[in-house]
Amino acid sequence: MATKGKEMPLESALAPAADRVAHLNARYRNHAAQAVLERALGDAQVGRVALVSSFGAESVVLLHMLSVIDRSTPVLFIDTRMLFEETLTYQADVAATLGLTDVRTIRARPEALAAHDPDGVLHRSDTDACCALRKVEPLERALAHFDAWITGRKRFQGGRRAVLDFFENEDDRRIKVNPLAHWRPEDVQDYIVNNRLPRHPLVARGFPSIGCAPCTSRVAAGENPRAGRWRDQDKDECGIHFVNGRAVRGPQPAPQEEPEMNVIVTDRGFAPDDWTQGFHRPETLGEATGNGVLALDLPSDADPCDLADHLGRVTMIRVDFPSFADGRGFTLARRLRLMGFKGRLRARGHVIADQYAMARRAGFDEIEIAPDLARRQPEAQWRRRSAWQAHDYQSRLRGLA
Repeated sequence: MATKGKEMPLESALAPAADRVAHLNARYRNHAAQAVLERALGDAQVGRVALVSSFGAESVVLLHMLSVIDRSTPVLFIDTRMLFEETLTYQADVAATLGLTDVRTIRARPEALAAHDPDGVLHRSDTDACCALRKVEPLERALAHFDAWITGRKRFQGGRRAVLDFFENEDDRRIKVNPLAHWRPEDVQDYIVNNRLPRHPLVARGFPSIGCAPCTSRVAAGENPRAGRWRDQDKDECGIHFVNGRAVRGPQPAPQEEPEMNVIVTDRGFAPDDWTQGFHRPETLGEATGNGVLALDLPSDADPCDLADHLGRVTMIRVDFPSFADGRGFTLARRLRLMGFKGRLRARGHVIADQYAMARRAGFDEIEIAPDLARRQPEAQWRRRSAWQAHDYQSRLRGLA
């Protein structure tokens, strides 16, 4: 077993990280992944080291290697409280199966969540800020005790990862170790099969790269494995691997201005949001109190049958539209109305003016759009579509329009 690198001081506290990285890359340039990991755990130039693992689709490879070399090495697991339930179960199972003895769960500070994301919806308006709050800052605090950290990044993942070396200088503060940098996709799969390692259950369901549930979608055949992360956004990293201004590390400064409020679209045009009660998610309905003054947030793929016992005490339901091409929200609205829901029904998200008539026919009373969409599709465009009944095919057949 290798000497425990996590307990070793640096050879020289004054040695710049850049110099040590250059020396390490030259020394281990021709080593295999497992040898790089073993040397990183025992090389004094690396120092105190921890493995940072998402317990995602391919994480079990490095975790298994670590368990063979030194299972007492600290493993940092960032729980954003927005992970798939399958990830949390998998994390516990893999840690127990591999006998990892120092898995540390890292979370955002409660006071930071209360200040910046009290309702848990920051990811809908600013994914970068959400990642900074729930991942970057918690990891920065945890890594303050280490000289280096081990990642599972690989060159084949593309983007900024295409030129990875085994060792990286992280802003002259720490070293990042990437033992799998030169592996190919088939190397990962062969290792998992040959060592009979448990797979993340979501992989078989079309999730080859797994992050937080709200920001991870299935990947179609032929797509890049990371295409399901922050789909349709100009974003391919959460921020924990950025330095030199490409993303903010550490605590976020307090906002200097109040964020713009979303715009509510009705038959009369644009209006400010008059709902101030907050929104619940389906899983928190059992904790909700009040008689009939209750709002509910639903994803577009929700099953309304799960809400049958609660609809009588719900005043408003807001259905999320992650993209204008997602028609599931319209079907959900129709089903809610057929089940007898009489309250306000609001579509929220990427709904465009051309879809207003369809939304109204489906049963929606109003639409909530972001300020940037309101600027790109001004009120005049929506007002032209406000006479929605004139476009109702069934109404025209009945001679009502």
